[in-house]
Amino acid sequence: MKRQLIYLFTSCCLFTAGIKSASAQLMKEKEEFSRADSLRGHLTPLRTCYDIQYYHLDVKVDIDRKFISGTNLFRFKATQDFKQLQFDLFANLKVSKVIYRGKELPFTREYNAVFIDFPETITKGKEDEFIVSYEGHPTEAARAPWDGGFDWKKDSNGKPWIATACQGMGASVWWPNKDHQYDEVDSMLISIAVPNGLMNVSNGKLIQIEKMKDGFTKYHWKVVNPINNYNVALNIGDYIHFKEKYKGEKGPLDIDYYILRENNQPQKKQHLQTNAKQTLEAFEHWFGPYPFYEDGYKLVETSHTGMEHQSAVAYGNQYQNGYRGRDASGTGWGKKWDFIVVHESGHEWFGNNITSKDLADMWIHESFTNYSEALFIDYFYGKEASQAYVHGNRSGIQNDKPMQGPFHVNKEGSGDMYPKGGVMLNMIRTMIDDDEKWRSILRGLNAKYFHQQVDYQDITQYIIEKSGIDLSKFFEQYVQHISIPILEIRKDISGKILGRWISEVKDFHMPIHIGTNENPKQLVMLDQHFKEIKTPNLTKENITIDTFNYYIGVLIE
Repeated sequence: MKRQLIYLFTSCCLFTAGIKSASAQLMKEKEEFSRADSLRGHLTPLRTCYDIQYYHLDVKVDIDRKFISGTNLFRFKATQDFKQLQFDLFANLKVSKVIYRGKELPFTREYNAVFIDFPETITKGKEDEFIVSYEGHPTEAARAPWDGGFDWKKDSNGKPWIATACQGMGASVWWPNKDHQYDEVDSMLISIAVPNGLMNVSNGKLIQIEKMKDGFTKYHWKVVNPINNYNVALNIGDYIHFKEKYKGEKGPLDIDYYILRENNQPQKKQHLQTNAKQTLEAFEHWFGPYPFYEDGYKLVETSHTGMEHQSAVAYGNQYQNGYRGRDASGTGWGKKWDFIVVHESGHEWFGNNITSKDLADMWIHESFTNYSEALFIDYFYGKEASQAYVHGNRSGIQNDKPMQGPFHVNKEGSGDMYPKGGVMLNMIRTMIDDDEKWRSILRGLNAKYFHQQVDYQDITQYIIEKSGIDLSKFFEQYVQHISIPILEIRKDISGKILGRWISEVKDFHMPIHIGTNENPKQLVMLDQHFKEIKTPNLTKENITIDTFNYYIGVLIE
């Protein structure tokens, strides 16, 4: 019997715009993991024994020497009795001392982990604190943000222009902290001293500018919402500042813009303002209120392309639409808006508001944020344009490894978490076939898991429950495996048209829209056993399958 594979997407060309380079800190190939990886990624009792509640990070940046020095205060609550705990700081940075109740504590180091011993048992429920003093030459990013660390640059006027970016690598690349995504600090104060004539911009709101006696100025930024470590950022440059109010769902929202003095031009300022306000309008519609009203929203110009630093989004797209002028979808829809403003701001909801507990579930951040680009298009240009954009992004899918990475070793999955993740979510929307229900699910996720850390089960079970569709095997296939399912169609001896799924996932089942040229497509639930497709007058010749919105293979016998 002749078998014809008529529609199957497999791996093809490059990642879509904005996806991390394969040679970088993120998406870097790694098959073997070390003791250092486990210390960084595993939740041992030395990390779970305390809940971090407040940091005061106080750092001086010596630009000429590319040297930093300072302290970080850890305020915590004990979740169990303990006498020893772990915090994290890269080994190339020296821990000068750890102070507890006015006295130095003994500590040891293993790779990038630091272990401190207390003189007495810290009992469960007790609130306490210690201060870490440190210094050194932080890791320099070769190609920020793809490589983590400090990005030491100069603007066109020769003035220093510096930023940090450390997603994946970890915030401990430049400051001491409890460096795991499962525990976000509740609030913090960020105090950064820079040479006079420069400004530092960090997360939250500026509460004080302090003139020092040594030719430095210290900028104090207060963050009152929970924040994950890799989002904490410094941005140093010859910035000019302008601001406005946005009328959002929860009332007036402060929007601040920090751009280089050399770019203080009306058209550039207008570009940022238009894109920022449109982004907030679209995303508050789809996802709910901006999650960090108290800390405000701001765009900070950087020499690197961009990063989702909470309430201080790093912007380096050179005031143009698309991703540095390009549209990876090939549809044209991606060049009607500024990719970095939209994508990185989308992370304020997925990544910053809802944060994966383990980096292995980074697909939660990137799948939803990739899909947020399509929802932005949907809001301003319509659903057809949105779906065309999603379909166009398939050109970036590699199908090289699962979107979900290995757990407890601080490693994410495949870069497919961006385009394939967006395609996956568009499939769910198509299955639900009720855009108001779909919108309520997206808003519900952000409400239920407001300022929380989540895992695979949290997200998938919520969508399954609220959609009313059993998507358990669907998520397993698309998130935890490489291949895509193939829909096999055949005719039995009685003339009935049968269908089933071919999939590596046991007991796989998934609904699919099937119809004919004359009859509209209907949602049919199929599994791995042949089942009659009861569409009137259906034949192998006139069958229509929604392969535009479903990322599948089709095999007709």
